[in-house]
Amino acid sequence: MKYYQKIILKDGRECVLRNGTADDGRAALDSFITAHTETDYLLTYSDEITFTAQEEGEYLQKKADSDREVEILAELNGAIIGTAGIETVGKREKLRHRCDFGVSIEKEHWGLGVGKALLEACIDCAKQAGYHQMELEVVADNDRALNMYTHAGFVEYGRNPRDFLSRFTGYQEVVYMRLELN
Repeated sequence: MKYYQKIILKDGRECVLRNGTADDGRAALDSFITAHTETDYLLTYSDEITFTAQEEGEYLQKKADSDREVEILAELNGAIIGTAGIETVGKREKLRHRCDFGVSIEKEHWGLGVGKALLEACIDCAKQAGYHQMELEVVADNDRALNMYTHAGFVEYGRNPRDFLSRFTGYQEVVYMRLELN
């Protein structure tokens, strides 16, 4: 799925949101690793990321060529600072109406509107792809993300108090949220 948009961040800088391609593998992977090093709110730790820059590039190209899935890169001054994407929950008929959303942003760029812009871009792509429902999981202590998702119209539909087992804090409660798109 193709996507391209220029946005102005809260500090006045211009940021480009665009789908990734095979050529972005190294830069996207480096940003992904950085983001996963800087927070305990994401699904994996940076040392668990085992795919290569070439594999990341292939993944990005596959998403760019898809008409139902996308991976959007946030590019600032030529550097990738975050990624977000949607993918189908399942290919079977009973699941094809649902997509899952994920996002990671380097901590240095939190609070500038990058996350909100990536979320809005993915919502737009999900609607274009014909999904009826967008879903996500967020750590319950991640107040900033919970507020952003709630303001975008996501509603909570469940919690798991022992979903993640953090290396640093023990069990983390995860909130399951969904957004109806039609």
